[in-house]
Amino acid sequence: MLGLTVPRHRLGAVLAGFSLVAAGVAVQVAATPAAAATPHRILFDNAHAETAGNADWIISTGQPDPLGEDSSPSAETDWTGALSSWGVALQKTGDYSLRTATSALTYGGSAATDLSNFDTLVLPEPNTLFTTAEKTAIMTFVKNGGGLFMISDHTGADRNNDGEDAVEILNDLMTNNSVDSTDPFGFSIDSLSIGSDYPSAISDSSNPVLHGSFGTVTKSLIASGTTATLKPADNSAVKGLLYRTGYSGNTGAFFATSTFGSGRVAFWGDSSPVDDGTGQSGNTLYDGWNDSGATNAALALNATEWLAGGSGGGGGSTCTPAQLLGNNGFESGSSAWSGTSGVITNSGDESARTGSYYAWLAGYGSAHTDTLSQSVTVPAACTTATLSFYLHVDTAETTTSTAYDTLKVQVLNGSGAVLGTPATYSNLNAASGYTQRSFSLAGYAGQTVTLKFTGTEGSTLQTSFVLDDTALNVS
Repeated sequence: MLGLTVPRHRLGAVLAGFSLVAAGVAVQVAATPAAAATPHRILFDNAHAETAGNADWIISTGQPDPLGEDSSPSAETDWTGALSSWGVALQKTGDYSLRTATSALTYGGSAATDLSNFDTLVLPEPNTLFTTAEKTAIMTFVKNGGGLFMISDHTGADRNNDGEDAVEILNDLMTNNSVDSTDPFGFSIDSLSIGSDYPSAISDSSNPVLHGSFGTVTKSLIASGTTATLKPADNSAVKGLLYRTGYSGNTGAFFATSTFGSGRVAFWGDSSPVDDGTGQSGNTLYDGWNDSGATNAALALNATEWLAGGSGGGGGSTCTPAQLLGNNGFESGSSAWSGTSGVITNSGDESARTGSYYAWLAGYGSAHTDTLSQSVTVPAACTTATLSFYLHVDTAETTTSTAYDTLKVQVLNGSGAVLGTPATYSNLNAASGYTQRSFSLAGYAGQTVTLKFTGTEGSTLQTSFVLDDTALNVS
């Protein structure tokens, strides 16, 4: 019953054998198809020498917003760049918002081109290494739901003569980052220079990249490119979609897809297929986009659509109003929660606000710490994210000035570091009945975080922190 003041360890009705051993579960809202009012947000990179030498891997000279060059493009030449056909085709659907990054890539910052504002990042043959901070930003973006489109070229295609080519740069991103360097995508890019080929698509009528809304993919093009070696033992989601002639399985994959965390990844072994032959004056370009022996336009556009249709930007291009916490009223026992044994209980010595189960932290009258936590992904597109719960505090402490026993409400990142402490309660908050508490977590939009309650008691006199009916409502 509420108002208990005797030590909890003297009570025999605590649910016996109840142990919170389940791992924290990431709870996410399924993405919904984007409409014109909430377009897929695509960021094309142009901060890593994508226009060095004869390369011209931009959708437009209007940067960051290509609409600055032409606000209503109808032909590839309305925008200037060897990727203008790609950009214009997306723009004409009305379902995409396109931007170009011209400075260092960031995630969780305030810049207009910060990755948290986008659903997909396109890396069209980068020719300078990503910094440590950029690699962390990219990998975190994908892990939290973003789409990553990596376009390589043949080994030795060092267009700015800095000693690094796209093969080395993209492999470095995957193997030398602070988020996950243990083959996170399940493939590595081969150090090859393949002169020419028309890689063929596998037979898979249900694959959305090969059979998407932009058409059916049958072949692609290699005009000095490379392939990837797949390692499904490292990531079972990796899949080769088009293969170099004579290859299959885990070798010779010219186009491959995978997933990482909540995000999606696509790899293409050559930049020639997305080159539309038009661009800035002085560049030697080749029209692979319209090559009659391939279906490169359909492949590029279907892949973009698939990448942007994931969780997106660490949380989605649209926000579906929802309550995100699993087992938020504790009626399913330990499901979805991790914590100290016996915290979730139906003991009659305290009372649930609703139902039969509740969470009871501390209450032992001796030095003791209890924890309760759950991981959750806050959708990037949601502007409102409110954590709420009902709390009852009863205590045997008599002081009116000293907080001997505390309950901390904290937000942690994936490494367990504390990002914030929205509130701390203590024996000084003791009162009869439950009181609803609520806090905004909108600042964590686009991130997967752990919500953690920690109840800590001193050496004598019990304080019980009783929780029920938690919620994380987003809209």
